[in-house]
Amino acid sequence: MGCNKEFCKDYLELKAEEASCYDLFRIFYSCELEKKKFLDAPEGTDKIRGIQRRWIVFVSVSMQRFLLSVRKPMNIIGSKVELLLNYPSCNGGLLKLFFNIILGEVIRPDMKSENFMSMIGQLDWRVDLDKTKNVGDNYYGPSLAIMAAKLSYENEAFTKKVITHNWQMDFIKFYSFWNAYQEVNTTQAIMFQDKVEDSNLVVVAFRGTIPYNADHWITDVDLSWYELEGVGKLHAGFMKALGLQKNKGWPKEIDESPDQKLFAYYQIRKELKMILSKNEKAKFILTGHSLGGALAILFAAILTLHEEEWLLDRLEGVYTFGQPRVGDPQFGNFMKDKFSKYDVKYYRHVYSNDMVPRLPYDDTTFFKHFGSCLYYNSFYNGKVKFLINLDYTFITESVCAHLDYSTWYL
Repeated sequence: MGCNKEFCKDYLELKAEEASCYDLFRIFYSCELEKKKFLDAPEGTDKIRGIQRRWIVFVSVSMQRFLLSVRKPMNIIGSKVELLLNYPSCNGGLLKLFFNIILGEVIRPDMKSENFMSMIGQLDWRVDLDKTKNVGDNYYGPSLAIMAAKLSYENEAFTKKVITHNWQMDFIKFYSFWNAYQEVNTTQAIMFQDKVEDSNLVVVAFRGTIPYNADHWITDVDLSWYELEGVGKLHAGFMKALGLQKNKGWPKEIDESPDQKLFAYYQIRKELKMILSKNEKAKFILTGHSLGGALAILFAAILTLHEEEWLLDRLEGVYTFGQPRVGDPQFGNFMKDKFSKYDVKYYRHVYSNDMVPRLPYDDTTFFKHFGSCLYYNSFYNGKVKFLINLDYTFITESVCAHLDYSTWYL
């Protein structure tokens, strides 16, 4: 892929689909990796120096290759499992499902109905908000954010029912946004506010990594990046999902005629301006789990890139859960300065040995987290810290950690 120098100072793009098994082993000894077909970078640069960094690239490309090979069966099996998990609830419980099977009256779940739950939702059926947290409390924002991030995995009908009926709030919209590079709608998000008129808070929640969606996992483990002048290196896949424009980068304005595709950043920014302009006291928060967390922090980053001071002044906080890394240390310093300037709260919540916050794999100069991390161990005891042993660079270490993680729940 070519790099438009108007928005991109430098870049590195991995193309795992073009890497052969032989190419994988050449990563360790080739002196001209930038000339290989599976790696795109400016000529005359050497971005893959050192055995540790080459090992990280090897792990990233290998994992992408594996995910590409199982993409179709992974999606089919995952969709079938999700459908099966909904049979009991759609038939009135396990006992009634049993009798319906005998009588031949089984009700097939409708994936678009307000009662259909995603695989994530099946893991935790709770949909009600914490009644001990009230507007104005220090933990109200994060408490609402985590439920919104969880709800973003559901279909539109289910989402609308929970927001309007359970939460007694105003559902604004369920979005499905275009990815110009993949040429499909890959990014989903929901927007709602605490009340219909004179709202105090607007929430934008991005959907995260779907467990059986190989493309989402490929994005998470990809090391590709673009370097923006004065900002730092940013994850290429996340930017594409948020609305990066082909051959244009991040123009402040784009063609928004009715026949144009909707891009996440531009459409959400537009609607936030419309909604917040009706109440000068209203604020908004950004949230998301996993991939959705990355999109939430990137959305704030592009607002700063475009110097959207009016919106940044209305941004109360960014609360992410299981968020992967988004940029390099320069990007982290850039965002810390901007969040300090506009008094924006930013908290990353990480649970135990969750793999996604350790992705993409890094070394001292690749992708790095920034800001405060609220870490919760397996007993749900939380503390503010910078994660120790955040990276599982070596496969054996990663496997052992997640075997321990799985054994704990078994």
